[in-house]
Amino acid sequence: MEAPTEKLSESLVIRSLKRFRDRLLSNTCQLGSDSNQSPKIPVEDASLLDRIPVDVQFLILTLLPPEDICRLGATSRYWRALVRDPLLWKYFLLRDMPHWSSIDHVTMPKLEALASDICSNDLQLEERVEGEEQDNVSKYDYMAEYMKGHPACRQKWQFSRPPYEVVTSFLTSLLPSSEPRYAMFGPGIEQLDVSMVTRLMHAPDVLPVAAIPSGRQINGGEMAERDRARVGQYSVNDKLFTSEDTDPPSCPMFIPNPQVQEVCQAVSGFIYVANAEPGQGDGTVEAAKIQAMLSPAWGSTARPLLVLSCVSRERLKEELETDAALRTTPTGARCRTPSVEMAQRLRLPQLPNPWMVQDTVAESLSGLLDGISWLLRYSGLRI
Repeated sequence: MEAPTEKLSESLVIRSLKRFRDRLLSNTCQLGSDSNQSPKIPVEDASLLDRIPVDVQFLILTLLPPEDICRLGATSRYWRALVRDPLLWKYFLLRDMPHWSSIDHVTMPKLEALASDICSNDLQLEERVEGEEQDNVSKYDYMAEYMKGHPACRQKWQFSRPPYEVVTSFLTSLLPSSEPRYAMFGPGIEQLDVSMVTRLMHAPDVLPVAAIPSGRQINGGEMAERDRARVGQYSVNDKLFTSEDTDPPSCPMFIPNPQVQEVCQAVSGFIYVANAEPGQGDGTVEAAKIQAMLSPAWGSTARPLLVLSCVSRERLKEELETDAALRTTPTGARCRTPSVEMAQRLRLPQLPNPWMVQDTVAESLSGLLDGISWLLRYSGLRI
C-alpha cells in the first residue's frame, strides 16, 4: 500500500470542530437533566479563549508544536476535549509526515488506518470531556501515533531495556568483544551525483565517530564504472545477487551470491543506501533484495537495518521557490522521497528485523551520524 499523500481539507476540520463546540457549549446549563449525559459548559462560564471563532482556534493549533498543543489542552475542560479531536490529529499527521527526517519500526504510523475515512458518518463526533473514555469515535488513536512518530516527541518512545538487561549489558561490556561490522549496499551508492562513500573517506570529522578506516582506497575500476552509470542513468551489473524465475514475474526473488552470504552471516547489521531523489520507481526490486540479504537463513532477525534515504545535495530555498514544476506536485516542493514513503516503498514494515529510515545528504553527510547512533544502539552497544 502506498503512503497517503492527500491532505485533509482545512474546511472539513474546521467544520468538525464547530460541530463539536456546538455539542459541548450550551446557552443554558443542563446539569441534572439526564445523569447519563455529559454536562455541557454554559457559555457564560467559558473563557474568552474558549469563545473565539473556531477557525481562529484552528489557526492557533496549526501554528503550535505538538508539545504546546498538549499544554494548551491542560488549560481548560473545553480545550482538553478539543485537542483530542481525532480528525484534527489526522490532519496533522497527513500534513507533517512528509517532513519527518526519520522513522523506524516502533514509530511507523499505520498508513492503512490513515487511508480510512473516520468522518464517513456525517462527521459524527461525540463529546470528549474530562474523565470520559472514547472508543467509538475512532479505533485509531491519531494523536498517539503523531506523538510517537514526530521527531521532537520521539524521545519517550525510544528503545529501552529492562533493568536486568542493563546489568547484563554492563557485565558483558567487561568482556573483550569484537567491533561491530555492517554490510553496506543499495543503489544510492552508485546512482547519486555525489558519492557518499567518497565523502565518508574524506570527512575527518566523521571518520573518528563512524570508525571508518581512512587509509582504505576504493577500487579505481569500480569507481569508473559507477561514474559511467551515474552519467548514463543505468544500473551497474548486479554482482551481489542471483535472480530467480518467479511466477508472476512482477514478484522478483533474489539469492545472495555465496561470497555475499558469508558476509551476511558475519555482520552485526546492515546499511542500505537508498536513492531518495524523485522518480525512482515502486521499489519492488529493492524490497526483494533487502529481504534476500536479511533472510533468517543467514543470521538472526534481531540484527538492525539502517536505511540511509539519500539525495546528492540539499536544494536551496531559492531553488525551491523558483521551481514551478515541484511546487505543483501534490505534496508541495518536494526534492526527496519522504522517510515514511521510503519505508513503504521498501516494504520495511514486513521485515522481522528492527529498521530505521534516516534522511541523509551525500554532499554534507547530514543525518548520517543520527542513523549510525541508532544502528549502534540496536546492535547492543553502549553509546
